[in-house]
Amino acid sequence: MTPHDFLAVRFEEHRPHLRAVAYRMLGSLTEAEDAVQEAWLRLARSDSDDIDNLGGWLTTVVGRVCLDLLRARKSRREDSLEDRLPDPVISRADAVADPEQEVLLADSVGLALLVVLESLTPAERLAFVLHDLFGLPFEQIASIVDRTPATAKKLASRARQRVRGAAPSPDPDPAGQRRVVDAFLAAARGGDFDALLSILDPDVVLRADGGMRTGGLRVLRGSAAVAGRLAVFQRMATGTTTRPALVNGLAGLVNTVDDGLISVMSFTVADGRIAAIDILSDPDRLSRLDLTALNS
Repeated sequence: MTPHDFLAVRFEEHRPHLRAVAYRMLGSLTEAEDAVQEAWLRLARSDSDDIDNLGGWLTTVVGRVCLDLLRARKSRREDSLEDRLPDPVISRADAVADPEQEVLLADSVGLALLVVLESLTPAERLAFVLHDLFGLPFEQIASIVDRTPATAKKLASRARQRVRGAAPSPDPDPAGQRRVVDAFLAAARGGDFDALLSILDPDVVLRADGGMRTGGLRVLRGSAAVAGRLAVFQRMATGTTTRPALVNGLAGLVNTVDDGLISVMSFTVADGRIAAIDILSDPDRLSRLDLTALNS
């Protein structure tokens, strides 16, 4: 085995962790893969003999790459993920995720949390993700954002305050989540407004992303407004084949017509009620989703 091959093997050992970091930072699976690939290119060009902690070095590199991407995204508002839902990660509802997917979705990083992270500044997001989700010390984070450790700590604290309460904590019981989603489907199929209203949190948020052809991301807030979309839910429930799935580790639905993917729905169930519904129906982005895990 050549030194280059040995380095490649060592890099692959860290790839799932790096991909998980980049996905939480960027909310885009494609950009996350690009960030990880850039880390490999930088490693291949470096003198690896001088790297004492390869995992820490690679995480720092990915963090810097993601920070640059986030800053560039903020300067191009038309490309901002604030105007669209993050990419969903889909797996079978009854299957145990493979080890790589378990790393990617550890802590059930649902779409609702990723949406909230989009409201943070790039530096706040990096500090929160790396410290609160991955436990990196502020000394290491400080070197990435070019700030002092004390400032990095303040960045994470500000981000934490904005995230707390903005993204509801999902119920930890998968079976309980699925029962609520099944009740949603039953209410939708039967056109039962009262039943639907009873399982919605009073402050429920509905985010629907049909792509730019339909006006981009649309948001509804409050149980009355969301229940008012009953006719739309009924058409979905009766006009498509609905398949239970895990979407970012939470109960969701994959909706198809003649094997063609129509939409992906993610539900955040908190305290036994639906606190958030995220619907991706953008044909362009749906066509790029990897659904092989559903058939495994």
